[in-house]
Amino acid sequence: MSVDRYEVVIGCEIHCQLLTKTKAFCACENRYGGMPDTRVCPVCLGLPGAMPRVSKGYVELGAVAGLALNCNIARFTKFDRKHYFYPDLAKGYQITQYDIPLCSDGYVDLPFKHLPKEQQPGGEKYRGTNFIGENCNINDTYRRVRVERIHLEEDVGKSLHLEGAHSYIDYNRCGTPLIEIVTKPDMASPEEAALFLQTVQEILRYVGVTKGNLEEGNMRCDANINLTVWEDGKEYHTPISEIKNLNSFRAIRDACTYEIQRQLHQFETDRQEFNAGYKNTMGWDEVKGETVIQRTKNSFVDYRFVVEPDIKPFTVSEECIKTAESKVGELPEAKRVRFKKEYGLTDFDVETLTSSRALALWFEKAALASKDPKKVANWILAELLAVLKEKDETVEDLDITPEHIASLVDFIHDGKISGKQGKEVFSLMLETSKLPAEIIKERGMEQVSDAGAIEAFVEEVIKENPKAVEDFKNGKTNVLGWLTGQVMKKSGGKANPASATALVKEKLSSL
Repeated sequence: MSVDRYEVVIGCEIHCQLLTKTKAFCACENRYGGMPDTRVCPVCLGLPGAMPRVSKGYVELGAVAGLALNCNIARFTKFDRKHYFYPDLAKGYQITQYDIPLCSDGYVDLPFKHLPKEQQPGGEKYRGTNFIGENCNINDTYRRVRVERIHLEEDVGKSLHLEGAHSYIDYNRCGTPLIEIVTKPDMASPEEAALFLQTVQEILRYVGVTKGNLEEGNMRCDANINLTVWEDGKEYHTPISEIKNLNSFRAIRDACTYEIQRQLHQFETDRQEFNAGYKNTMGWDEVKGETVIQRTKNSFVDYRFVVEPDIKPFTVSEECIKTAESKVGELPEAKRVRFKKEYGLTDFDVETLTSSRALALWFEKAALASKDPKKVANWILAELLAVLKEKDETVEDLDITPEHIASLVDFIHDGKISGKQGKEVFSLMLETSKLPAEIIKERGMEQVSDAGAIEAFVEEVIKENPKAVEDFKNGKTNVLGWLTGQVMKKSGGKANPASATALVKEKLSSL
């Protein structure tokens, strides 16, 4: 017996902390870090008699996330209690949503260009439809991953495993507002799973829902993975492994890659328990580079879901949804497509300029105010971003505005200053926050474009350099550049270089 072929099936569950000012059901400050157990109250600690209240901003940000991921928003919803014991779950239950989530039936489109060549259309590992018969390609540019639901829930505390025999609990994180994004099993490779997490992070950051810092735990991913194996005409399904708390793109890619080989090896050596329907909960040991079984579920865990008795079911108003819609706006991929079409930019240009919403808006303001949007993009990419990187700042920290760059580009475009002078003006803009027109006037930098004035300089240079003129007549055309340089020097660098070159050539040709 031998394995004829196999397909990878991956679904993701992403937990994402929201950027509300307060926690989900109390007035405690919602922020990362700080002294342990200093941002807690009877509500987030679940003390007897404490009554939770739903934050309006919590529901609104959840709706923003749902709309950004193309979900339907429930007009009526509720909270539930999910009972289980865990050391950092102070109450012994978690307030979450069970059968009526806030958001449902969404999707995220993954650009094929970010996947390995063999997984793109025409590649040897390309799969046009997934094994459950759903067409996951909307075209040859994108693969679609369906989002089954996004529900609201609160976070739990954090276990601190210090040196020695003791562990401690920091309850500051208790009650932090979360959304959980649950996908259909539509991903067919570790690379797709990593790209999905990266795309969701980008979108949710773009719409201001989360910081999305994986290293801080603002966003965490569980990957559910198994294989469909065909052997001697029979179809098998390996048990699903849920790999918990993956906190980097590399981790989700490496963990899934290892788990594929582990499941394939297990299939080849032991088939007795296959198709039994059980599920393994796995951890990822990054040091060893392998998954570790934590527990096995032979059936669905009985969380004893009940309707949350302290929070009444509620309606989501049309006003709330309209507010959420206004905060979504144009998403990164749509903006990239439009920037390429409207401004003639390259893939690299648009990827960089849309890396944050603030930068994309800053660029477009400058582009719309300028005569040459392409050159505006070049100045931002080559000059401005280099300065920001050196200072570890963003465009939001700048003292200059998009109009500064637009004006600078227009001065160069109109031939009023040279590109070299433009760099000098750029540095002075950053230093003084003055507009280019003011700097150019103060420094007397504006180029002379008047043909008569430049012609006078040309005639002087030709008269003063008879040997160079004779060399040109004898076929040494390289002296043309030298003579133009002398014209520029005589004019104090103010002569328009193109005009000066043309007039020198014209004069020499007429001699």
